Amino acid sequence: MSKTKSNGLTFKHKFGYALGDAGGCMTFAIMGSSFTMYCTDALGLNTALIAVLFAIWNVWDFINDPLMGALMDKSFAKHHNKRGKFRPWLLRSAPIVCVGFIALWSVPQFFDGVAMVAMLFILKILYEGAYTMFNIPMGSMLSAMADTDQERASLSSARGFGSMIGNMIPVIIAPAVINALGKTNPTGYAIAASVCAIIGLVMCLGHYALTEERNVVENASEEADNIKMTDILNVFRVNRPFLALCVHGVCICTMQYVGSTLANYMFSEVFGDLSLASYGAVISMPLMLLTLLLGPMLAKKFGLENFIRWGLLAGSVLYIILFGLHCVTTVNPFVHIIMNSLAMGLASMSIYMQWGLVGEAIDYNEMITGKRTEGSIYGTFNLARRVGQTIGNSGAVLLLGFIGYNAQLEVQTASTIFGIKILCVLLPGIFILGSWAAFKFLWNMTPETRAKVAEFKASKKAK
Repeated sequence: MSKTKSNGLTFKHKFGYALGDAGGCMTFAIMGSSFTMYCTDALGLNTALIAVLFAIWNVWDFINDPLMGALMDKSFAKHHNKRGKFRPWLLRSAPIVCVGFIALWSVPQFFDGVAMVAMLFILKILYEGAYTMFNIPMGSMLSAMADTDQERASLSSARGFGSMIGNMIPVIIAPAVINALGKTNPTGYAIAASVCAIIGLVMCLGHYALTEERNVVENASEEADNIKMTDILNVFRVNRPFLALCVHGVCICTMQYVGSTLANYMFSEVFGDLSLASYGAVISMPLMLLTLLLGPMLAKKFGLENFIRWGLLAGSVLYIILFGLHCVTTVNPFVHIIMNSLAMGLASMSIYMQWGLVGEAIDYNEMITGKRTEGSIYGTFNLARRVGQTIGNSGAVLLLGFIGYNAQLEVQTASTIFGIKILCVLLPGIFILGSWAAFKFLWNMTPETRAKVAEFKASKKAK
């Protein structure tokens, strides 16, 4: 049986939860925007090798994401840590994320050849493992903190603001520093990564200090024997909302990481000025803020699923229109930035709102299976997102080589420039359509189903 603490969510709780995603994104955003260029231009690795490395790294992520979630469920069910199910993992992992990230961007440059690749490989494994150890409990905290739809929506919105800040700060800092020192100079990457990692650590520690697990599991020792690592396999069979979220996660993350992996190439090669990436972050921030402010109100008026579907469809259409403009004329970089930001903002509303939907899928799963396994479900959802990340990262890098990108050239060929436009503008629009289809054809949480879930939760509290 679970019990919810009587005190409601406060501003402190919401601010603390926002700090979690902000802190995590301080390192994750640079991984998405600058790591490929760090490998190709600063370390001199070829795109085929980088694509293989990305594939191996992401296979590791496939393993550690659901495993970490299941481990947290099983560990708490057995030992019932008085500090909570998830918060102790936050404190353990945040310093490792910071140190591992700084090492990843600074140590490999002191080696050559196979030794450099080996060092890069090991440090990336360390960072990703530590990041998973932080990200899974941070995301799972939503279900541990919120008990009602309103609370979930409130925390989802807070996380959206945190994510926006955590993504914007690195893409303002990193391109400016890297451009100032030269994109082939590894020192610029190391400085940018170190600054962001330290800021991220402070935010992550604030997340630990200001959050509270309000949904307390009282019979953890009784549930320990019933929780199995293989439980998640049954979830895919019986939990259709969760399946829809996983398909959405694959598609929307592929869109994100194709765009973020190659965004710097769009500015440096198509527009001829990498520093435009920093201006792009500044210009897109108020647009993203506007969508975050209007999102909850529009979702309440039109329904969350309808709002998400229409936002995804509108974002896809904008990307396709922008690509058409790139095909027929020379697009002003600020026109590109504004249209790209609007398209990304509309599509990203599904990302900001999805965390509440994950909580809803967890409640639904508890009703139909009798087990509450936030860690396993969130870990597996994160695995789906990692699949999208793998497709976006590795696929983008392979395609970058396929279109003929050569880091040694001052100016890329016309066919390479056009290929970069396809990868950075058209492909994101296509994958957004896949996310739209998941909510259109798979998601099946009706008002009647929600009423049954609410009745089930009420009956549990009454026991």
